[in-house]
Amino acid sequence: MVGVHDDRWAERPLALVVLKPGASATPDELREFLAPKVARWWLPERWTFVDELPKTSVGKLDKKLIRSDYGQAKYSVVELESTKP
Repeated sequence: MVGVHDDRWAERPLALVVLKPGASATPDELREFLAPKVARWWLPERWTFVDELPKTSVGKLDKKLIRSDYGQAKYSVVELESTKP
């Protein structure tokens, strides 16, 4: 998950999901799976499925590139109803 701009909350998580070959899941199923494991306000509303996560030259998640690509609408993002009150 990476924090991305949100008009209401300033920043909210974007979940980038890489599924194993042959696997399938929906954002609703994944959020339901996470719900008992994390605080409610940590659950992302924005989900995108990618083939691989972009990494930096040292192998870390390239959050700057992810945020840039998100801002340029390069991801197909599914937005679920907010879990915030």
